[in-house]
Amino acid sequence: MKDLYQGQRAMRNMRRQAMQRGVIAVLDIGTSKIACLVLQFDGPSQFRETDGVGPMAGQSNFRVIGTATTRSRGMRYGEIETMAETERAIRTVIQSAQKVAGTRVDHVIACISGARPASYGLAGEITLPSGKVTETDVARVLASCDVPDFGRGREVLHAQPVNFAIDGRSGLSDPRDQSGSRLACDMHVLTIDGDAAGNLVHCIRRCDMELAGVASASYAAGLAALVEDEQELGAACIDLGGGTTGVSVFIKKHMIFADAVRFGGDLITQDIAKGLRVSYAVAERLKTLHGGLEATGRDDREMIELGGSTGDWDTDRRSVSRADLIGIMRPRVEEILEKVGEILEAAGFDCMPARQIVLTGGSSQIPGLDVLASRILGQNVRIGRPLRIQGLPHNATAPGFSSAIGLALLTAHPQDEWWDFDMPAEHYPARSLRRAYRWFRNNW
Repeated sequence: MKDLYQGQRAMRNMRRQAMQRGVIAVLDIGTSKIACLVLQFDGPSQFRETDGVGPMAGQSNFRVIGTATTRSRGMRYGEIETMAETERAIRTVIQSAQKVAGTRVDHVIACISGARPASYGLAGEITLPSGKVTETDVARVLASCDVPDFGRGREVLHAQPVNFAIDGRSGLSDPRDQSGSRLACDMHVLTIDGDAAGNLVHCIRRCDMELAGVASASYAAGLAALVEDEQELGAACIDLGGGTTGVSVFIKKHMIFADAVRFGGDLITQDIAKGLRVSYAVAERLKTLHGGLEATGRDDREMIELGGSTGDWDTDRRSVSRADLIGIMRPRVEEILEKVGEILEAAGFDCMPARQIVLTGGSSQIPGLDVLASRILGQNVRIGRPLRIQGLPHNATAPGFSSAIGLALLTAHPQDEWWDFDMPAEHYPARSLRRAYRWFRNNW
């Protein structure tokens, strides 16, 4: 238990030191592309462990000074499949971003989209001996949460306090210095597959980079694509990536649930390639330039030249109607959205006061997706573009960059985690996260 606590605090210290030096990189390692942003902070970071128990602890001003993307290699379903190829792609994108930034970067924060995430809601309660909440009391109530057995090979990625209550007065974001006799808390814990996360850590270290943190890509995408009111009143962010579709649910500016579907835009491209007997590259071009989900009478008459390089004249000169292309794409997108709907139903999304759904990610740009999603998931659906941050070039403002931009926001404004609080040794939970601590000690 103590090992993970110290390992996570060490990463937080490493991030703070990198921010004080002024430069840090964020890395979004996806199935179809890898994006790297180099961030420069203006002056010493204001990140302090006493900045508050809230979603925006440690305000810092920053701007993007370097951006690079490359095609992802060696990845499948958001996880590393071929270490050497992924390492080569990561080296390429980091070197390109450093060249644009004109400076060397030693520390990187990465996000992970696969690894089969699973959410848990935990609760704890303690008495207040002094009649007033202190920093130590916050640490004690977080440690009092009864943690279930997450299963073999599962590791903790996030452990965030999302609500505090004093003598029944709930909805407190920072209970310190308030009077009362009993303090209760709710904590959201997100676990992932330990082997998949360990592979990511190992790969980044092989690229001669210091890892200053790992975050959930679904969480990061939600931070970038949801506006403040949506995060406050309740919304779900659906991040349609290449290999996975991430789902994150926010309320009161906290993420309270995350999961992922092991389907994404790459599967739609594969369906086109198989259905039309074209190469993967041609299928991707057809999806990007001519794809859609709502067929009209005009689409029957709109013919698309397939092209090809087989050397056979008849095969290379084929054409199909746009309606045929839509007929291939729509069933797969419906399947993805139906699985997302099952996840939201299991999460109790229907019980939230506001049920806004925001679609983001590279595959969210398919024409007609918002109409189809509103039919399957609910009425309140919109396409979400990431927030604009200073220095970001125009070509990095598309929905496909939501995770990278959200990770930059999270780097500058770190959410409080369980391990940010100084916990006396006698208050370590007996069985809570022992395996996870050992894993973090070994990997970080």
